Amino acid sequence: KKKNEISYEVLSWLPPEDHRKEFKKCFDFFVTEALHGRETFDNFVKLMGQLGIRCSDLLRRGDIMDFFKNENFDLVFVEAFDFCFFLIAEKLGKPFVSILPTQFGNVDFGLPIPVSYIPVFRSWLTNPMDFWGRVKNFLMLFDFSMKKWQIQSTFDNTIKEHFPEGSRPVLSHLLKKAELWFVNSDFALEFARPLLPNTVYVGGLMVRPVKPVPQEFENFIAKFRDSGFVLVALGSMVNLYQSREVLREMNGAFAHLSQGVIWKYNPSHWPKDVKLAANVKIVDWLPQNDLLAHPHIRLFVTHGGMNSIMEAIQHGVPMIGIPVFGEQAENLIRVEAKKFGVSIQLKQVKAETLALKMKQVIEDKRYGALVATWVCGYLG
Repeated sequence: KKKNEISYEVLSWLPPEDHRKEFKKCFDFFVTEALHGRETFDNFVKLMGQLGIRCSDLLRRGDIMDFFKNENFDLVFVEAFDFCFFLIAEKLGKPFVSILPTQFGNVDFGLPIPVSYIPVFRSWLTNPMDFWGRVKNFLMLFDFSMKKWQIQSTFDNTIKEHFPEGSRPVLSHLLKKAELWFVNSDFALEFARPLLPNTVYVGGLMVRPVKPVPQEFENFIAKFRDSGFVLVALGSMVNLYQSREVLREMNGAFAHLSQGVIWKYNPSHWPKDVKLAANVKIVDWLPQNDLLAHPHIRLFVTHGGMNSIMEAIQHGVPMIGIPVFGEQAENLIRVEAKKFGVSIQLKQVKAETLALKMKQVIEDKRYGALVATWVCGYLG
């Protein structure tokens, strides 16, 4: 039977060059500060402000907006990190479905938040909470509400410019207007919480069928036989901005392991004065999902991105998390609470500390067993 062909059109758009330079400057500063343990809310607000300016540039493009209107879409899918997409959907007057690429975080779209048992974003609390934890969580709700207002206000000028007075949307109301919210998380990772009928967990949506591991990797894995291997993938941002000191400490930690280490890091960026450990293989690209499914994998060292965590859980691989910025620390709080692994702050990454934590997780079979138990329960 012939498969139905899917047709689509890609519309490319670039902001003005001066704004692209300013956005890159702001983004580079935000990431660099975060990688040095200096992530601040003010830096994040400035980054969101750049998205607001970029949104104004897009809405000014009459040719693009006319194209959207003439296509007469029945439904618009939006991604929730950039609020501009909500404004575009409102401008078109079309119903929309929103995709939240992370777990519940700083995007408030109308779900109940009973502070007695649901940790507020950035409270660093888990469920259940003791009395003082609940007091802290209650107070953090005010901080969260204030920061939410600051973030959303970065689009105020865009709304004033492109919507006539009297019919200007309120961003917080637009978030609640979505027909459906697809959340990139799962019951296995999230704490218990009330959901509305239009909220659907789709964690693991990006996971693909497992393919055989390329021979290059199989040859390396074979050198370590039953000891197995450790997979290290800290995301594209860390690959681009990582400091030499952290690379040196991580390399020193891997040298203490009896396992082989496959590390996603561009070899051309490797500092020449740091000698790569004998048991480490660095590669610019690797088939992460296929390696996580390999029978000889023992541990996954990750930055805590949601897709990486979902893949590790699916294949029953315990984790060491090194969060960098954004929601990664929140994700890893849940990983620790569910006993899927442990986390370590980037500024605490020292060779001995990291090596100790890795050995702890590899040798303590409870971590792998708990992840595997979830997989069997979920699939069975």
